Amino acid sequence: MQQSIQEMMSERTLVLIKPDAVKRALVGVICQRFERVGMKIAACKMLIPSQEQLDGHFAGSEDWIRGMGEKTLAAYSEQGIDPMEVLGTNDPAVIGQRIKGWNFNYLSLGPVVAVVLEGVHVVATVRKMVGNTLPYKAAPGTIRGDFSINSPDLANLVGSACKNVVHASGTVDEARHEIANWFAPSEVCEWERADEFIHFVQGKSSQHPTKKEIGS
Repeated sequence: MQQSIQEMMSERTLVLIKPDAVKRALVGVICQRFERVGMKIAACKMLIPSQEQLDGHFAGSEDWIRGMGEKTLAAYSEQGIDPMEVLGTNDPAVIGQRIKGWNFNYLSLGPVVAVVLEGVHVVATVRKMVGNTLPYKAAPGTIRGDFSINSPDLANLVGSACKNVVHASGTVDEARHEIANWFAPSEVCEWERADEFIHFVQGKSSQHPTKKEIGS
């Protein structure tokens, strides 16, 4: 049981605070939202992404690329936009590849802030807090819903990715890959928040152990 508790508390995810959010001075308020719900920042740095890092981040499969194109086509359909008129194609694989290139350019517009967050169910919780990938569909109270109203149809008209403020890993496996892409193991810190034990562990069955005892 002690090992299970430690594993649950140690789940990690990657968040990229994108150049549009950095330039709008939203880094602090975004990080504060995660910290206020009990998440722990295990690593954080500002950088200009290298080509190698971008290649590693967007090394999606053909299904992933096609999926991006299909999302764009669905948004176009909702807005009554003809993709042939705007993009010259309705092939989701071609559109997805083009969006991948736009995302390269988007993350190269300025510095990004890469953050590793740690906590219970942190991958799912961060995705919930971030909101829908398309900002105009993101609910009020989410990060994208509060700080961006961009949309793919508008972005594509000017040859740009949809500027949606942040990226968050979609699965635990994806998080592992992305953290390794952006951080060396030595850059990710092990430490304990002052409220961590009370927030997550203390209860009738815990008999008030220390976190060190739980992890032993």
